[in-house]
Amino acid sequence: MRCPFCAHDDTQVKDSRPTEDSAAIRRRRQCVSCGARFTTFERVQLREITVVKSDGEREVFDRAKIEKSVTLACRKRNVERDRIDQLVSGIQRQVETLGEAEVSSLAIGEMVMDGLRQIDSVAYIRFASVYRDFSEARDFEEFASTVRDIGQA
Repeated sequence: MRCPFCAHDDTQVKDSRPTEDSAAIRRRRQCVSCGARFTTFERVQLREITVVKSDGEREVFDRAKIEKSVTLACRKRNVERDRIDQLVSGIQRQVETLGEAEVSSLAIGEMVMDGLRQIDSVAYIRFASVYRDFSEARDFEEFASTVRDIGQA
């Protein structure tokens, strides 16, 4: 593992333990060159999955992109980091267990929206406003009213 501080190729694992949901191994590492310590996570990847974007472009599935989007949607909300990790791990498992080599970005977006809907309505609306690409305030207003209706049910 390359050190993120000095780019030296040799690091030592000082501590390993499973994450709370046992979906990954957390490793504390130390660089033998500069002595810096950092954390890495090791996750199981069943197979390489290709994401087909709405414009037809294809790219390799990247868990970090989902994590970044969900974290951004939950920014300044009372959502624990562990809850975000659980959501992202759940989405990754869903994508991997579909049994398909390719999955559409639209399907992944819907999975994220379903998960955020369960966690926090504001984060759900934030994500939807970007994902659904509202072009006018009226579109946003109509969507927000459906969220209000769901919360009252």
